[in-house]
Amino acid sequence: MQLSEQEQIRREKLNQLRHLGINPYPAHLFPVDHTSKQVKESFVEGKKVVVAGRLMSVRDQGKAAFAELQDSEGRIQLYFNRDTLCPGEDKTLYTTVFRKLTDLGDFVGVEGELFYTKVGEKSILVQQFTFLSKTLRPLPMPKTDDQGKTYDAFTDPELRYRMRYVDLVVNPQVKDVFIKRTKLFKAMRTFFNEAGYLEVETPILQSIPGGAAARPFITHHNSLDIPLYMRIANELYLKRLIVGGFDGVYEFSKNFRNEGMDRTHNPEFTAMEIYVAYKDYHWMMEFTEKLLEYCALQVNGTTQATFGEHTVDFKAPYARVSMTEAIQKFTGFDITGKTEEELREAAQSMGIEVNETMGKG
Repeated sequence: MQLSEQEQIRREKLNQLRHLGINPYPAHLFPVDHTSKQVKESFVEGKKVVVAGRLMSVRDQGKAAFAELQDSEGRIQLYFNRDTLCPGEDKTLYTTVFRKLTDLGDFVGVEGELFYTKVGEKSILVQQFTFLSKTLRPLPMPKTDDQGKTYDAFTDPELRYRMRYVDLVVNPQVKDVFIKRTKLFKAMRTFFNEAGYLEVETPILQSIPGGAAARPFITHHNSLDIPLYMRIANELYLKRLIVGGFDGVYEFSKNFRNEGMDRTHNPEFTAMEIYVAYKDYHWMMEFTEKLLEYCALQVNGTTQATFGEHTVDFKAPYARVSMTEAIQKFTGFDITGKTEEELREAAQSMGIEVNETMGKG
C-alpha cells in the first residue's frame, strides 16, 4: 500500500516517540475523572481534573500553546506552558513530544488545574501530558476562516455513511443521532415492559424464511447438511409465542433482505415488532399513539419534532382517517365503487406511475 506523505511523516514521529522511550499505545489504565461537559458544568478555578480525548486544534505560541481536546461529551480548551509542564531543566516533553511529535487527531490524556483565560474561557492548565494513542492517518479536518466560511468539510454523503467513525470525529453533532437512537430503544422497552409485555429473542437462521415478501440470504449448516436462511422478518415466531400462551411479546430484531440497496435501504436493518393477544386494530392504534407520544417526550423532552420544513406533533390522539377519505381529501377523487381500469386512468391523470402488475390497492 502506497502511503501518503502525511502518513509517512506520522510513522516517522511514531518511531521517534519510541526512541524517546514513550509508548505511543500504552495499555495501562488512564484515570479519567472528568468529561469536558463535567468540567464546564462543575467549573471551579484551581480544581484538579484528569481528562482524555483527541487533540483537534493547536495554536502554538512558542513557549506556550492553546489546544482543543474533544471527548465523547464535547470540547474543552487546554493551555500548555513550557515551564509548567516541564518545571526542571529538561523541556523535551514540551518542545519535542508536544510541539513536534503530536498531531491533530492523537489521543492524549492530561492532568491539570482549571482556570479562566483573560477572555473568560474555561480552560485547563496542563501539568501532566500522556500519549494514549498515536493517529497514523490524518483526519479530514474542516477549516473556518475569519469570515466564518468553512473549507474541506467532511460532507460527502457516500463517504460519511461508509466511514461513520470518521464522521463522528469531525462532525460531532452526528453523535446526537446515535444517542437519541439508544434513548428511543430504552423508552420503547420501558413502555412495553410497564404494559406487562415480554421481550424475547427469536431465531435469525431459519429453515423457511417468512413473515414478509423478500429475497433471503442463504447459508449452509454443515452438521445437518441443510440450507438455512437469514430471517427477513421475525413475525411468524412471535405469533407462535402468542399461540404458546403469552399475552404480549416484542423483539428488536436484526433482519436481512438480499435485495437492492441505497442510503435508506440496507441489506441488514433493525426492526421492532410487538404482538398482543385479545386486542383489535383500534386498540393497537391507541397503543401506538401513546407509545409515540411517550418516546418523543423521553427522547426530546417535547412532543414536537421538526422534519425538513414541517413541525410534527406526536401528542395523542391522532385523527382517524380511512384510505378512501384520505385519497378524496388530497386528490378530490372518490375511489368508491370504481373499477380497476377507472382507478388506473385516474392515477395516470394525476401523474402517478402505474403498471399492469398493480391491483386496486
